Amino acid sequence: MKHTTAIAFGMALVATPILAEMPRPDGLAALGEPPIPASNPQTDAKVELGKMLFFEPLLSGNGNMPCSACHLPDAGWAILSPISFGYPGTTHWRNSQTVVNSAYYGKLFWAGSSGSLEHQARSAARGGVAGNGEDDMMESRLAFVPEYRERFKEVFGDDWPNIRHAYDAIAAFERTIVQTDTPFDNYMRGDDSALTEQQVRGLELFAGKANCIQCHNGPLLSDEKYYNTGVPPYSGWEDDEIAQITFRFELYAKGVTEEMYRSTKDDPGLYFRTKEVADKGKFRTPSLRYTVYTYPYMHNGMIETLADVVEFYNQGGGENEFAANKSDLIQPLGLTDDEKADLVAFLESLSGEEILIEEPDFVEMQPLPDPMVAN
Repeated sequence: MKHTTAIAFGMALVATPILAEMPRPDGLAALGEPPIPASNPQTDAKVELGKMLFFEPLLSGNGNMPCSACHLPDAGWAILSPISFGYPGTTHWRNSQTVVNSAYYGKLFWAGSSGSLEHQARSAARGGVAGNGEDDMMESRLAFVPEYRERFKEVFGDDWPNIRHAYDAIAAFERTIVQTDTPFDNYMRGDDSALTEQQVRGLELFAGKANCIQCHNGPLLSDEKYYNTGVPPYSGWEDDEIAQITFRFELYAKGVTEEMYRSTKDDPGLYFRTKEVADKGKFRTPSLRYTVYTYPYMHNGMIETLADVVEFYNQGGGENEFAANKSDLIQPLGLTDDEKADLVAFLESLSGEEILIEEPDFVEMQPLPDPMVAN
């Protein structure tokens, strides 16, 4: 894939290698503007309110678990541990996914249980091992904050803050947390210098020998389909008593059979939604964007680094309780050490500068105005 060009320096000619026919594989593309649903149009005021609410601890059961508790800007807008933080006294049971570029997903959560950011915000705020909040209680708390009363009136026309509108505002804010100027995006838009030679080789492997593109395709680098790749079970379920309780709670809450409740030691994944045996252990393909900042990886954080991820697939995946459902696409790749390094270098090109923001000021509750007292 190389040829040389001669550059004159006085009387000498120097042969300098450059890449020829820089590849732009079919099935990949730069990321465009995020889709905005007609039911929840963006406005600056709505986004600003959503930013406040994203960091607002009142939107939880105990008034201390905002969205940002599990999606920290300085931790990849996620959590840098295998399993996300849980509601106080519990632990979560899956890896926290980044908010960055979540606006592009048609299916949210690891098993695709939410079809919009609005629904995802509501599910997280109310989830038993996440926010554990009740809509009426959270709505009442917002009403005790004068600034929220004013902002909900301005943005939505609410006489009192409406909790559904709170989720709309959070979703609007999250649709601004996007990254479309990575080295990969710039390269796909025609800038040959955006990727290093090593990264270009990695891209060729990604689309060729390694066949990552089979599932990680499109602008988001995710086909949003579900696969069992053989990721081993979360190690905490062996010796972490709180994690074991959370796992049993999720099994029970999601309606598994008595036999499964008593015997299952691994996350059934998509099965929770479909109750189809063939879906046990399957999870939605995650985007590979922003992954430099979102380690560890997989639905349970059992793989620590991007190099480990590449090695996992190079070995043909792993083994879990639902081995019968392991995808036929997962086969040993036969990559050399140099090829694995090239592939990791390409994966790093899918992340740009870290996205950090200044958190909004804390707002305090105050007594409600007396309706009997005239303004």
